[in-house]
Amino acid sequence: MKEWKKFAWLAGIFLVAYYLPLGNPKVTTAILEAFRLLQWYAVNHTLACVVPAMFIAGAISTFLSQASVMRYLGPGSNRMLAYGVASVSGTVLAVCSCSVLPMFAGIYAMGAGLGPAAAFLYSGPAINVMAIFLSARVLGLDLGVGRAVGAVLFAVVIGLFMSFAFRRADRHRVAAMHLPETPPSPRPLWKTSLYFLCMILFLVFSDWYNTNDVTVRMKDGQEVRANIRYSTQDAIDIQEYQSDGHLSSEVRRIERERITAIEPVPSFTMTVHGMKWYLAGVMGLLVLLMAWRWFKADEIKQWMRATWDFGMMIVPLLFGGVFLTGFIGGLIPEQAVATVVGGDSLLSNFNASFVGMIWYFATLTEIPIVEMLTRLGMGRGPALALLLAGPALSLPSLFVIYRVLGTKKTLLFSVLVVIMSMLVGYLFGMLF
Repeated sequence: MKEWKKFAWLAGIFLVAYYLPLGNPKVTTAILEAFRLLQWYAVNHTLACVVPAMFIAGAISTFLSQASVMRYLGPGSNRMLAYGVASVSGTVLAVCSCSVLPMFAGIYAMGAGLGPAAAFLYSGPAINVMAIFLSARVLGLDLGVGRAVGAVLFAVVIGLFMSFAFRRADRHRVAAMHLPETPPSPRPLWKTSLYFLCMILFLVFSDWYNTNDVTVRMKDGQEVRANIRYSTQDAIDIQEYQSDGHLSSEVRRIERERITAIEPVPSFTMTVHGMKWYLAGVMGLLVLLMAWRWFKADEIKQWMRATWDFGMMIVPLLFGGVFLTGFIGGLIPEQAVATVVGGDSLLSNFNASFVGMIWYFATLTEIPIVEMLTRLGMGRGPALALLLAGPALSLPSLFVIYRVLGTKKTLLFSVLVVIMSMLVGYLFGMLF
């Protein structure tokens, strides 16, 4: 089966390379946009978020006993505790749909039940305190509250559905692990807990929120108040703030050679963002100190090996998915997306949910995108549907989830996110 999958991938790449109409301006533009998005992802999210998440995933599989994971997140664990912890994890992590994947793979490989693991997978990027707060401030209190309540409920309901649908397969998976008798830990619990806390804080600070609200100063003396959508080495894509305080629906690209300075709009969030690497550096030094003092050399090697294995499994799929997302986005402009999510019909809500499932949103970027789409005609219901489905899933994350869970579980997880987002968005549109 593995050989056939490899052949299918190679055949697909060959057919694309053979038939891709490079003479078509739209296709060549889409290819360039794909590389731009990939560069933006590499510069802004790989080192700051994905790499720390890999180390945390490696540490989970190395330093946490399977018995501990099974006790709190396994199929036989206390459901209220397991789903309670998994469904609010996003308030701490505040990561995007791609960066939560290594930690999800780590706890699932250690024996966590499919239900709690799926709840964690959804809640990690969806329940983001800053994103919910900004949604309420920028898009309206109704959307902010709807997003907060819907995200928590979704995490629990999706986890319960997944657990029920695959209960037999999940029990067989755990039974096949043949968990040995857990030896006593060489360290007290407080040491292991402090070690993980510092790693999580490193991730929180290194991937600290960036509001992307800036003042762009140009060489010709012009000043532009805007929100940065994407930035690469040679240009930035922005939405300008209009006189009424709303973002323009147009995305403007400015070459960096025309810019003299990009100054963040002052706020507490951006003050912390300005010193995030100092804060992350302190946490990193503490992790290194604890690893040197409390862990054996063989344990460190095992940790590095597990981190490497997670990286080799996940990173190629993430990069490929981001590239494909950029290519599709280059072919289908956002104005075209707005035409299929207009109004509050059931079809519009489904379209918004489906677009959210495949579109890649970095942390907080969904807010200006949704604001722009609403100004182009998207209804309040589809806006909520996009906010509920978008941060939790993306084309890159689907590739990795498929690798970890397989076809059936990935398909059900995706269908649950899309259908629930569609129905909640439709009801929200009817009420508001």
